[in-house]
Amino acid sequence: MTKPSFVRSALFVPGDRPERFEKALATGADVVIVDLEDAVEDELKAQARENLQHLLSSNPHVEVVVRVNGSDHPEHQADVAFCAGAAQVRAVILPKAQSRTQVEHVGKQGLVVWPLIETVQGVEALAEIAGAKNVERLTYGALDFGVELGLKSGTTAANRMLDQVRFRLLTQSVRAGLPRPLETVFADIAALDKLAEFAKDALNMGFEGMLCIHPKQVAVVNESFSPTQDELAWAASVLEASLGAAGAFRFEGKMIDAPVLAHARRLIGES
Repeated sequence: MTKPSFVRSALFVPGDRPERFEKALATGADVVIVDLEDAVEDELKAQARENLQHLLSSNPHVEVVVRVNGSDHPEHQADVAFCAGAAQVRAVILPKAQSRTQVEHVGKQGLVVWPLIETVQGVEALAEIAGAKNVERLTYGALDFGVELGLKSGTTAANRMLDQVRFRLLTQSVRAGLPRPLETVFADIAALDKLAEFAKDALNMGFEGMLCIHPKQVAVVNESFSPTQDELAWAASVLEASLGAAGAFRFEGKMIDAPVLAHARRLIGES
């Protein structure tokens, strides 16, 4: 696999709504995810693949991520076969990923995989899933996971439980040498201020970006996950000062060592 690119925002667009494809591509999202799963009724699954085929053939320079139907769905194999034959599909999201076997079945088709963790079984199998061949990054679905556990969505108590899932995603991503994971969707489309707070919390936890469900969320999410001008100026100054230093050194009254320099390089790389 080639080195994965930095992803702040990944916007879902329903595969059965082709009139929304161009708008999604124009939002500035780092990734557009064409959804063949939850957003599409069963009788429209085949049509959704045809819609995606038309999008790709009409826009030869466009790349997308595709959320395929889960391993136990009748359309799963057709989705995977389609994506394997489409060079413009940069990755597939495998929903309800629960085992290394499931993930590697998709990866063996030559596809880059983003496992979507949505179940307790998936959380318990995170170490083997993260280490599966062709896995590029991890993400999770809080809504399905919350239903399985009986969490009351939006409450502080539910979020405390989800923080444990976030911790596992982050630690297993680091352990497997993957990019930092993507935060789950924020369901309240109208509450952009709360979205910004949610995204900043995810950034501060260590997430690289997040999933989006509406075009107007993209700009807020991109800004939230991008370094500020002050952060970039600090990073550039620290890296410049390090050129003449041997080992740890003082900068603006603070000790700078290898972990701090790594953080500065990451900020520059994310700008």
